[in-house]
Amino acid sequence: MDPRKRRTMDALLRAAEETFSGRAVQDVTVEEIAARAGVAVGSIYNHFGSKAGLHAALVERALDTDRHYMDQAYTADRGPLEQLYAAAEEYLRFYLEHPDYFRMLAFPGEPGQYAAGHELSERLVRAVHEQNSRMVEALRRGVAAGQLRDIDPEEVATILWAAWNGLISLGWRPDSLRRAAPELRQLLRTATDVVATGLLAR
Repeated sequence: MDPRKRRTMDALLRAAEETFSGRAVQDVTVEEIAARAGVAVGSIYNHFGSKAGLHAALVERALDTDRHYMDQAYTADRGPLEQLYAAAEEYLRFYLEHPDYFRMLAFPGEPGQYAAGHELSERLVRAVHEQNSRMVEALRRGVAAGQLRDIDPEEVATILWAAWNGLISLGWRPDSLRRAAPELRQLLRTATDVVATGLLAR
């Protein structure tokens, strides 16, 4: 890609990330994004086709970033349980280093009335299933190896993913329930422990 074009696209993506942060897509204008990026409004249409196209490109960048963190967790040298604990740690790192990306993927806004919004919503659903399938596979291997009792891997993966999202969201509460990174790390580990070992005393 032409370096100048790449710089413009990167500037627009950075501006979009900052502008969309904490706001509904429909409440953001192309004029705001272009002004923040320091380019003409036409650049958005030239490079991304529309505001929806720019937002979709930003979501894809967030998905790629999330996938990179998860790749660090699901390595062949780890056993199933080790992969689950590593996945919790990497997911937290993803949030701490890219909070806007995390919020965009974990708590997306309403798709709106246009087809592009619904297509993007479905893309996010597929991405969640793709990521959770790695956790499901780790759980299945744990059951097959006799390390885990006979559980429903898909159900447990959904419980873990949803629990991690909920716990990490404590990091942006405005009140005394807010939790700092070290506390979030311990909470995620405890949640994973509870799912992995259960609550009943042995």
